[in-house]
Parts: sequence; C-alpha cells; structure tokens
Amino acid sequence: MNIDPEELKKLCHLNCTVEEIAAYFGCNKKTIERRMAEDESFAEIVDNGRSMGKLSVRRQQFRIMDGGNPTMAIWLGKQLLGQKEHSEIVQDHRPIHIEIVSPYDDAED
Repeated sequence: MNIDPEELKKLCHLNCTVEEIAAYFGCNKKTIERRMAEDESFAEIVDNGRSMGKLSVRRQQFRIMDGGNPTMAIWLGKQLLGQKEHSEIVQDHRPIHIEIVSPYDDAED
C-alpha cells in the first residue's frame, strides 16, 4: 500500500490514532501497525509527526498562560514543575456520644 509520507506526517501532527490513520488511507489498522514495526523511516515519520503535534499543543498552552490565564499557569506548574496543592486535614479526637431513641418507647398500647 502506498502511503504519502507528507499526509502521514500531517495526521500524526494532529495526534491521530492508528485507527484514524488507517481509515484516512483506506486500509486496515494492522497494515499501519505492521509498517510502523517493519519500516524504520515510516515509524520515524509517525514519531516525529506526533512529537511536533505535542510541541504545537505545548506552544499554545504557553500562549494561553502568557495571555493571563492563571488556571493554565497552575496546570503547567503541576505538569512541568511537579508543583501540587497541599490540603491539611485536622481531626478532632473528642469522643462522640450516640443515643439511640426508639419511636416505640413512648407509644401507648
């Protein structure tokens, strides 16, 4: 099967799944998987295309953050810098008294 490397690169840049790539080229998913396993240049196109797609997402995230979006800044800090929120839970260790009241105690027979 002839697969255009430029089209493959574009699809991988969009982080398309193997199923989506196969559907685009009108072939079986196994065909794409086999080519990735057996053809080093094919696998390299897939890997490079996907890496460039991730780079585009990251670039856009930084633009959003630089535009003043604090939520994106917090999220990127957690993802890239390992930052996390700390919550402190304080427990009160006083005993709890429970009284069981039956609705039938005061009932008239």
